[in-house]
Amino acid sequence: MVRRAGAVREHAGALMADKRQLHLVTYDIRDPKRWRRAYRILRGYGIRIQYSVFRVNGTALQIAQLRWDLQRVLGAEDDLLVLRLCAGCAAQAAALHEHDQWPVDQAPFKILG
Repeated sequence: MVRRAGAVREHAGALMADKRQLHLVTYDIRDPKRWRRAYRILRGYGIRIQYSVFRVNGTALQIAQLRWDLQRVLGAEDDLLVLRLCAGCAAQAAALHEHDQWPVDQAPFKILG
């Protein structure tokens, strides 16, 4: 099967134009050295909300990059779970403290009239 170059560019452009969505990323890493590496990677992508749980607001391309970065660090015995949350699920996320609330994405632009 031969792929057209234009089709590849269109697909890549569609991924880059994806809107940001909230993701819940959790992990269980057995080795302290690998845990520190994974923690540093995740800290660059999102906000830590519990010991091994992060909130990441990213596009599909950014989440794919995060998974690729983590896959290079994690061992076969480590676990990683990435869950995409719809806006309704994120709005229903309950936190004990007000500053821990999960914000729902704002529109990327405003129409001024």
